[in-house]
Amino acid sequence: DQILQKRKPETETIDATKWKNSIAVLPFIDLSPQKDQEYFCDGMTDDIIMKLSQVKGLKVSSMTSVMSYKNTDKDIRKIGQELGVSTILEGSISKDKDDIRVRAQLIKVENDFHLWSDYYDRKLESVFAIQDEISLAIVEKLRVEILGEERTRLVKRYTEDLEAYNFYLKGRYFYNKRTEKGLKSSVESFKRAIEIDPEFALAYAGLADTYLTFGFYEFLPMKEAYKRAKKEALKALEMDDTVGELHASIGNIKAWYEFDWEGAEWEYKRALELNPSDAEAYHMYAHLLEGLGRFNESFGVMKRALELEPLSINLNICRGHILFMARKYDEAIVQIKKTIEMDPSFPLQYYWLGRSYLEKGMLEQAVEMFEKATTFPMIHTMATGALGYAYAISGEKDKAQKRLDQLNTLSKKKYVDPYYISLIYLGLGEKDRVFEFLEKAYEGRSMYILSLKVDPFYDDLRSDPRFVELLMKMRLDK
Repeated sequence: DQILQKRKPETETIDATKWKNSIAVLPFIDLSPQKDQEYFCDGMTDDIIMKLSQVKGLKVSSMTSVMSYKNTDKDIRKIGQELGVSTILEGSISKDKDDIRVRAQLIKVENDFHLWSDYYDRKLESVFAIQDEISLAIVEKLRVEILGEERTRLVKRYTEDLEAYNFYLKGRYFYNKRTEKGLKSSVESFKRAIEIDPEFALAYAGLADTYLTFGFYEFLPMKEAYKRAKKEALKALEMDDTVGELHASIGNIKAWYEFDWEGAEWEYKRALELNPSDAEAYHMYAHLLEGLGRFNESFGVMKRALELEPLSINLNICRGHILFMARKYDEAIVQIKKTIEMDPSFPLQYYWLGRSYLEKGMLEQAVEMFEKATTFPMIHTMATGALGYAYAISGEKDKAQKRLDQLNTLSKKKYVDPYYISLIYLGLGEKDRVFEFLEKAYEGRSMYILSLKVDPFYDDLRSDPRFVELLMKMRLDK
């Protein structure tokens, strides 16, 4: 792991509010004869976003945000207002065998003025050059000053092999599905890209991200997911340590897997130094600071994430999550209700609204929220644990026991985070079983074990020597 031991980044992270220029790259439209190049169009969009994100004087909307405007007929001005950007790039791709035509135009949001447009009729082998030309044209037209190092990264190519690149694009496309089937296809595609080009650092980084996501969605035990992700991330880092997203992934591994808080913080800062528009890196950094109890800093970092991605439901709910952990329950409720208005189909908000109601003593409302949350497969086990806890402290121990039995039965068929089981034992007052499952959560690197120091659930256990010992093992006792 010596390669992870780095000096502290010298450059301060840029405040998004001070950026003069901003852009959203809308998903390229597939105009191919067979209409079978969606993955290629999305990949081109993602690559241009990644290139532009490395320019410190430019605020760039993330791939996650722009994908919500795929196939939309919404007015350019409206999109620009919603994303908080001054310019928009839109375009199309027609790919047929070895030929490719790319059309792109840069539009000023406030008056719909076309700052620049061009089209490229080339052989497919020129796709990398096309990306470079578009990225440089945007920087030039927006009159953004770029330093030599930034220019080098802007036109950097991570592979020259078109077949490897094609599999890499498929990997990112399947990864963005966020389903178990999609993630498995993503792994297969990234591995194929690596077989073709063993020096393709981005493919290793994509593989690391995919394994981490397997863990987050409980398709793999978290410890196994971290172990696999770390192996691939280290390979990528050895090849190229200038990929910002890779440093963010390593920050996640150092925090949730190794409990190396200083190392994780360095990695997040390095990620943001390399990619100042990476809202996800700000997001994960904010959670690190939250887990350490550094709430004022956490709020500041999350504020920057939301300046970059104001419409992100995930980031908005995570702000509510941090407010909750900071014991600002009324503010958390307001924030979470706002996210429900934005998108009632997002599951996590019902869990955190239920948690906030619990701490306010509003047990009936909490149970209602947890029951609703259990209807979403993605968070079913987490919500079931919280629901069992709520039933237990409400005196409905039979209902709590039923939820406990459900999780224990399910754990024989698939991975169930022990952290969620510990919650029901906590509500039932069975402290020995609580610590038994908290220890399992620690050993298994539960996703929520990082919150142990600040989570109100465990306030009554903080004086117990077993709890103190657990915090010491996680280096959270200071």
